[in-house]
Amino acid sequence: MAVLTDERRRDLGIRRFPLLIYVMAPLVALVLQAWLPRVTMGHVWYDLPLVVTVYFTLGQRNPVQGTLMGATLGILQDALSHYAIGVNGIAKTVAGFIAASVGVRIDVGNHTIRLLLTFLLSLLCSGTYVFVCRILLGLALDWSWIAELAKALVNCLIAMAVFPMFDRLQIKE
Repeated sequence: MAVLTDERRRDLGIRRFPLLIYVMAPLVALVLQAWLPRVTMGHVWYDLPLVVTVYFTLGQRNPVQGTLMGATLGILQDALSHYAIGVNGIAKTVAGFIAASVGVRIDVGNHTIRLLLTFLLSLLCSGTYVFVCRILLGLALDWSWIAELAKALVNCLIAMAVFPMFDRLQIKE
């Protein structure tokens, strides 16, 4: 397997961050995802761990890392909520793998592309969540496409604010 040198990494556009950012960004997203619904009376119109997963996996361009990051954030999100353990893990695993795979093939430096991918991956994550809950687990689930479209739009708005901030924190080579 070929090792990526600094020059090759620059050619691919792989983004690197300080270790503190890799730890704190997902941790803050998980804490806010668990805490904010208690403040807003249970209304959840966003998915912060998904936004963080999409950003970092698009930039890393490594499907294995994207899969692991999505799985880890999804399982930790399930652990902090009242949902079945692994449901969000499965959905975020799929989203992380697809985001990293797409990041390998297209230029993810374009903000419009990143927002479109955030929107589509948010819908995919919601669809996967519903599939696992209703079909595989047989759980009764109140679900609406309009609510999920609104959630995807809110995730895009959050991404519009957070992605440029993360871009400024990356290590310049």
